[in-house]
Amino acid sequence: MRGALGGPRVLLRRLREVMAEPVSAQDRLDKIVVMIAANMVAEVCSVYVLRVDQTLELYATEGLNRDAVHQTVMRVSEGLVGHVAREAEPVAISDAQNHPEFSYRPETGEEIYNSFLGVPILRGGNTLGVLVVQNRAHRTYAEEEIEALQTTAMVLAEMIASGELTALAKPGAEPAGRRPVHLSGVALADGLGLGHAVLHEPRIVVTNVIADDVTREGERLDGAIGKLRAAIDMLLEEDGLSKAGEHREILEAYRMFAHDRGWMHKMREAVLTGLTAEAAVERVQSDTRARIMRASDPYLRERLHDLDDLANRLLRELTGRSRASDREDLPENAIIFARNMSPAALLDYDRSRVRGLVLEEGGTTSHVTIVARALGLAAIGQVENATGLVEPGDPVIVDGQAGEVHLRPPGDVEAAYAEKARFRARRQAQYAALRDQRSVTKDGIAIDLNLNAGLLVDLPHIVETGAAGIGLFRTELQFMVASAFPRISEQLKLYRAVLDAAGSRPVTFRTLDIGGDKVLPYMRTVEEENPALGWRAIRLGLDRPGLLRSQLRALLRAGAGREVRIMFPMVADAAEFDQAKAILERELTHLRKHGHGLPDRVFVGAMVEVPSLLFQLDEILSRVDFLSVGSNDLVQFLFAADRGNVRVADRFDPLCPPALRAFRAVAEAGERHGKPVTLCGELASRPLEAVALAALGYRSLSLSPAAIGPVKATLLQLDVGAARSVLLPLLEDTSGVSDVRNTLRAFADLSGLPL
Repeated sequence: MRGALGGPRVLLRRLREVMAEPVSAQDRLDKIVVMIAANMVAEVCSVYVLRVDQTLELYATEGLNRDAVHQTVMRVSEGLVGHVAREAEPVAISDAQNHPEFSYRPETGEEIYNSFLGVPILRGGNTLGVLVVQNRAHRTYAEEEIEALQTTAMVLAEMIASGELTALAKPGAEPAGRRPVHLSGVALADGLGLGHAVLHEPRIVVTNVIADDVTREGERLDGAIGKLRAAIDMLLEEDGLSKAGEHREILEAYRMFAHDRGWMHKMREAVLTGLTAEAAVERVQSDTRARIMRASDPYLRERLHDLDDLANRLLRELTGRSRASDREDLPENAIIFARNMSPAALLDYDRSRVRGLVLEEGGTTSHVTIVARALGLAAIGQVENATGLVEPGDPVIVDGQAGEVHLRPPGDVEAAYAEKARFRARRQAQYAALRDQRSVTKDGIAIDLNLNAGLLVDLPHIVETGAAGIGLFRTELQFMVASAFPRISEQLKLYRAVLDAAGSRPVTFRTLDIGGDKVLPYMRTVEEENPALGWRAIRLGLDRPGLLRSQLRALLRAGAGREVRIMFPMVADAAEFDQAKAILERELTHLRKHGHGLPDRVFVGAMVEVPSLLFQLDEILSRVDFLSVGSNDLVQFLFAADRGNVRVADRFDPLCPPALRAFRAVAEAGERHGKPVTLCGELASRPLEAVALAALGYRSLSLSPAAIGPVKATLLQLDVGAARSVLLPLLEDTSGVSDVRNTLRAFADLSGLPL
């Protein structure tokens, strides 16, 4: 290689020796810059480290004035070094002093050097510093030299990320690799989570950077690429993906990237500089991430997830490690970080150890959000690049109320949140004092507050919250956490435990609602272009009657001698309810015939989630004992806005006239027929929305355990008649400009309601 003594492989071997020496961090840095300068035949080599205040500090140099070390500091908007840090790309020029971004620092003595080569020190696409070499001569640096310096910067990145340089920093000027980071997102589930980060799909940490045998590393890389391509091809050939659709398009994109010659060439070149196959993959992906993260094109930024996933797959092929994080090694207070995840994946964790959830995607009514609320976790979604900024084990604070995440928080932030936690505890004590007080509004209207539940861990909340009962027991959660299909005896045990815990309080069991993003790991899935609108819930139960019959048999046997309430989800037509009820009647006949004890009474209802049922309210109410409105699905279907898609999930406010008119229609129809109507969607868990529902005529709500205290405190102060006089005229307004939410909020403020 032109201008180098021995090339990058020799340099990397020497670097490995220096990294193993028992010397101080400053001595190690000083030795490294001397070695780089000698190897690159450069008169200057300098290391600048990005600090927490987003300035660059000179940490080591060979060739410049050594008195300038830890004294020279520049902004990232300043000079050629700042340009490299800001753009995360190499800069190589032969006449630095005449470059418009050149910044002269007299204390360094660099005025005699003309040529400049700077490369960013990157980790995970994030800039940690800048590595620079300079020469007096007007020199053009070759591509091989730039490549060699980038490779060397990887070693420095690990040194910075490990925290080794922190001891060299002044307070408040620590390296940015370990800096506190404040991130914002969308609040998904209220609460405070203080703990340590766990990556749901952990990155492969490359510890062996320098290759012993470059030829062997090249062969390992080629072998892993071949296995990766074969695995993707196999997935594409599976029957379920043989037709066109979104899933196939994603895998086709993966295959395109996996066969991209440019990507392969860059990794092979990195190996030739002396890196291991793993380090080559990491370096190329870090460079790619840095470029795409700074791109304005939304399509490119979307592809970053695909490239990250592909690189991680390749690293797993090389290391032989599994995709999943080790659930057995969770810290006591785990904060889970993920791009996105299914409800089953969240339930797979030890719930006694998880305190919070941070997602790069995720909507306020997605199923994983609902499960997070049920588990009492603080949860935040739509946090950009969260998994790229966090390191496993990092201290984290998750503020589920404000939608904020604090990574590696400083002491004053920790102290502030400790006080906030104490305040929340006092507020919870105030709610607890209301536990035995019936939920009756100021104008004497009783509104039952029930619990949404789905697991044994939820059962103590019935007594703790003073709930009137369980308005929605999601039976599918038991199926999602099991490793095999639960037998009737296992279902029977759970349902009896639920009824025992509820005592005299009513419990409404929803039959199995799987499909969409609620997938059973032991059941073959059917790929669908629109799974939320596909084969799920009661549709699956009617097509697989054995599945529905076994569940109904367990529910009826569990309710022997008691009252049992069963409702069917996603009923789209009154005829579907008739079919499901006929199966229920056959199970009752079966139990009588075989001498089993029967419930004293069975109430059978349906969920109003599919808009078609809004136009069959009289028909369905003539058949059911009760109705329950599933506001999450009803709103997403009303507005054709997938609640799991962050681009559209929040596009429509459920407190808008069209949605509220639909809710009112159900409440009024129930009153007409003398049949009880409950709303059990997430809408009821928010105090302002609960005010609107009370004004529309709902006298029974079912909500998350954490929401019962705040909602009850609001309803106790509410005058329903006054709320109706404010809300109902807005629903009759045909101008299309009614702002229901802000009008209701103003009413609440004027009425002194504690929202």
